[in-house]
Amino acid sequence: MQNTIIIKEQKLNDAIFVSEHIPEFDNPYPKSEYKKRLVGVQHIILTAYSDHKPIGFKIGYKRNNDGSFYSWMGGVLPEYRKSGIAAILADHQETWAKNKGYKTIRLKTRSKHQAMLSFSLKRGFTITARIPKEPAEESRIILNKPLKG
Repeated sequence: MQNTIIIKEQKLNDAIFVSEHIPEFDNPYPKSEYKKRLVGVQHIILTAYSDHKPIGFKIGYKRNNDGSFYSWMGGVLPEYRKSGIAAILADHQETWAKNKGYKTIRLKTRSKHQAMLSFSLKRGFTITARIPKEPAEESRIILNKPLKG
């Protein structure tokens, strides 16, 4: 039987703990970077828990004054993937952003993060820009999704 997944808001230390254990994050951001980006702007920090253990996170904030919400960082520990946790976190973030009056969600990923790219496209995001980098797998892909309703 699968444990119940609980989502909590504003648990930055637990979200950072998860980020430090995501193998795809070659050089995880330190706490100072999170604080720098989130201080003084509307934001949400979501952490998913299973049996009181942080297992996934999603963080976003108001980055631009164009009606978009920037979904900045997120991930799920490898042993908990393919169980819908990323979708639960994304649904929660999108509902929160819509309720706060945002019209779109924007995110940026790297070409090498194919799972994130696939996940985003399946959720209704469209690619709006590419930023070439060397090596090519470090190229950035910007995606947008309108928030309905």
